Amino acid sequence: MCRELTPWEKCVEFHGHICPGLALGFKAAVIALNELGVSRAADEELVTIVENDACGVDAIQVLTGCTIGKGNLIYRDYGKQVYTFGNRKTGEAVRVSVKPDVMGRDPEHRKLMDLVVKGEATDEECDCFKEKHVERSQKILELSAEEFCKVEKVKLDFPKKARIFDTIICAECGEGAMEPRVRVKDGKMVCLECAGEEYSRGW
Repeated sequence: MCRELTPWEKCVEFHGHICPGLALGFKAAVIALNELGVSRAADEELVTIVENDACGVDAIQVLTGCTIGKGNLIYRDYGKQVYTFGNRKTGEAVRVSVKPDVMGRDPEHRKLMDLVVKGEATDEECDCFKEKHVERSQKILELSAEEFCKVEKVKLDFPKKARIFDTIICAECGEGAMEPRVRVKDGKMVCLECAGEEYSRGW
């Protein structure tokens, strides 16, 4: 019989590999869930606001059950390792701000990363990079909450629960788009792309 994966292993499986960024999100979610006294959301009981689109967000989705599809994962493009978690049932919310020095500085790790990203690393350098990734991730996971972050109880204006909108067929491309994302162009209903509006990941 196969043993059940640990929460960390589930996050690694979902993300695809071990990395320090994933460890940041994992640690932040564990701390927040403990602070709120809750576990993974089955529906929209929890809300998470993430202030970056980095690796850690994958761990947060796995541990909290907050996802873009359910409408309870809100993305703000601030480029900060800061996460706010709220419990709709109690109205409680906590803001977890990862301390800037948690990742530390490792010039060799950075050099290896650059080589791997450029596709110029040897097999030996790739193995060394993976080892360093695992080593740095483990160090993050072993930090105490006090060493890792600042945790604050905050007042959160909870977003409305996700709604299902009617689909409008774009008069130009013929594709369906949700009603709030349709615009009027030359008297016809068209999608944002055909309307010429810029798309941004900062939804």
